[in-house]
Amino acid sequence: MDLATIIGLLVAWGALIVALIMEGGRFADLLNPAAFILVVGGTVGATTIAFSIKQLAGVPVILKNAFFHKEADLPQIIRRLVAFARKARTEGILTLEEDCSKLDNKFMQTGLRLVMDGTPSEMVREILETEIVSLQERHKVGQSIFNTMGGFAPTLGIIGTVMGLVKMLSSLNQPGKMGPAIASAFIATLYGVAFANLVFLPIATKLKSKTADEIIAYDMIVEGILSIQAGDNPRMVESKMMAYLPPKMREELASEIQSRRRVEVISKAA
Repeated sequence: MDLATIIGLLVAWGALIVALIMEGGRFADLLNPAAFILVVGGTVGATTIAFSIKQLAGVPVILKNAFFHKEADLPQIIRRLVAFARKARTEGILTLEEDCSKLDNKFMQTGLRLVMDGTPSEMVREILETEIVSLQERHKVGQSIFNTMGGFAPTLGIIGTVMGLVKMLSSLNQPGKMGPAIASAFIATLYGVAFANLVFLPIATKLKSKTADEIIAYDMIVEGILSIQAGDNPRMVESKMMAYLPPKMREELASEIQSRRRVEVISKAA
């Protein structure tokens, strides 16, 4: 589970409610079923017009990625491919067949199988980069859906407010009802702006961030696989892949690798 997404939503909506209470308001003051139906239903309807049913059918999976998608373990990817490089260098590339079949990373598995099949390095890079572009395009659909919802929601809120004001203006002969009517009318705008800025747009940004992280992992895998195919020594494979890590993570992994090498040297000396 992505705790940042959960915590962010709780903090954002919690801040809204706390601010309401601090100003002397009540949660019940924000309840307006008609405005809720207009904003949420109108947003969903407008978004349905903008996209195909096939694209919208993937929304549950998209939401799952926003809340439960596991981040790629970049150091573990490096360790695994360096181990493969070491084995391929000493025993031959075809000995990776069994290890490859056990991989849960389908992208890495595809790349290694291409190498084992003797595919030229230029073709391997082209196929894997095409896979990355395809991934980006698929993910962009999810981002676009929530960005679109974030754009429609405030507009639907304004429509609800205008409808409420029209109703209020039709009862000018009853001044005592004007205050509550105006307050009720602006609830729709509140719903639209709140859903856009506290749900739809943050989820779209989260999806974009996760895609960027996934692309970094895939680019790193491509570099590692091509390095293995070129017959580079494990340290060279390791160095090429570590270039994709952020500085702090790179330092931690480098320290871990140095410690492991010292232990290996001591073991051999013993």
